[in-house]
Amino acid sequence: MLLFNATFASSAPSGIVTQLIEHFHFGTEVATLTIAIFVAGYCVGPLAWGPLSEEYGRKPVFLVSFLFYTGFQVGCALSPNTASILIFRLLSGIFAAGPLANSGAVLSDIWDPDTRGKAMALFTLAPFAGPSFAPTISGFMSVAGVSWRWVFWLLAMFAGGCLILIFFTLPETFMPVLLVRRAEQLRKETGDTRYWAPMEKNKQTLSQRFQRVFTRPFNILVREPMLIAITAYMSFVYGIIYLLFESYPIVFGQLHGFNEGFVGLTFIPIFVGGVIGVIIYLFAFNPRYAAAIEKYAPAPVPPEYRLEPCLYASPMFALSFFWFGWTSYPNVSYWAPLMAGIPMSTAIIWIFLGLINYTVDAYLFVAASALSSTIVVRSIFGAVFPLFATQMYQGMNPRWASTLLGFVAFLLAPIPFVLRRYGPHLRRRSRYSPTGKKPKPALVEDEKKGEQAV
Repeated sequence: MLLFNATFASSAPSGIVTQLIEHFHFGTEVATLTIAIFVAGYCVGPLAWGPLSEEYGRKPVFLVSFLFYTGFQVGCALSPNTASILIFRLLSGIFAAGPLANSGAVLSDIWDPDTRGKAMALFTLAPFAGPSFAPTISGFMSVAGVSWRWVFWLLAMFAGGCLILIFFTLPETFMPVLLVRRAEQLRKETGDTRYWAPMEKNKQTLSQRFQRVFTRPFNILVREPMLIAITAYMSFVYGIIYLLFESYPIVFGQLHGFNEGFVGLTFIPIFVGGVIGVIIYLFAFNPRYAAAIEKYAPAPVPPEYRLEPCLYASPMFALSFFWFGWTSYPNVSYWAPLMAGIPMSTAIIWIFLGLINYTVDAYLFVAASALSSTIVVRSIFGAVFPLFATQMYQGMNPRWASTLLGFVAFLLAPIPFVLRRYGPHLRRRSRYSPTGKKPKPALVEDEKKGEQAV
């Protein structure tokens, strides 16, 4: 629900672009910036939220981030000028990044690898459901004559409801923090000061803590070739999701004459494709992973088994661009490019599921920091792609613009195959992955000792 909320808010202004232009008297590029600058906030937020959750726990990060996120939605609704709405959108994106940075780590905290695959499959629908439904709702609000401010009031109420749910229903899940609480409880109950947790022994200065919190994600990224490859591929795919918010209005609005409400409906096949992808993953790919668990027991399954969906998804993702582009003529039924969204989103679901699960399995106790670094980079792509999408699709026309994106997708398609083949070698050489055969880094050892400390 938290991730659905954050991604819903990211694309909500796409349905009220006309109203924003009329009210603030800015151009189409600035109107697009109301979406892009929110996603740009994802570049900043994960730098803090992921590592901070590994210092203070998951729940405090969710509470603080959503408290401010709710307030900034109110700021957007009351914005009197262009500068204020852009600033509040940026701040909203920074604090909405909390669930993006930590949700995957929470799933890793809660479930074993077999169950986590099923949970991650359902969870991955949220990034598609949010951007898919938001343009429909805001578009029909615009067509119905509702003020654009009510879109942000709706977002504020949604965020406030989620904040209440966090407070009353979300438990702390991070084991090292739970061990600290357990040690404190035992000391209080017994009066024996010998009870301790590893995090209590790891005292750091303010500068050391700052370096650990804000530089660890990039330290991991720049030193890990496999994480660099994963980040590059996921960033392109993520950028495409937000590029569609500019290309769809051109294809279905300008070429096929849809209004804002019906343009919003064209995003529904993206969600449908995501649902299909999850169903196939649960009934086809996940049972194969369960069989691998039995095969490798009692040892863990190599993380490379998580990449199987990506092997099918990477070529399908590239081909879907050619389908979408070369059926976008006005004299071709709009159903043809509309249906291209189904295989495209199915492929995106499989790519994200495979690569996120692979990252969590490969990095385990530093998964939040590893995922934070990928979120920062892919959010840059998500913020930048909409800014040139309109010019590209109008200048090159939808056929050749989609063809260019398809060729780039084909260039990146071998990445899952390379990781599947050479992943074990890369993990053995990794400084942060505890799944290789070499001795584990001190950081991982400190976290692992937590289970025996109390």
